[in-house]
Amino acid sequence: MKAKEYNEKLSGMTLEELQAEEDALKNQLFKLRFRQATTYMDNPLQIRLLKRDIARVKTAISIKSKA
Repeated sequence: MKAKEYNEKLSGMTLEELQAEEDALKNQLFKLRFRQATTYMDNPLQIRLLKRDIARVKTAISIKSKA
């Protein structure tokens, strides 16, 4: 999913949904890091993209909590 589409999706979510999304992404990042440490990864750039998605979610949470 492209960044602009993902940001639009996040803006339509509630604060609770955003926190659940953040937890799911962090869990996925943990699994990818574990897989990278133990076996070969097909696409190591997934970790970088996942970190960026987590940052986008945190920014959306910050915006929603201030409003």
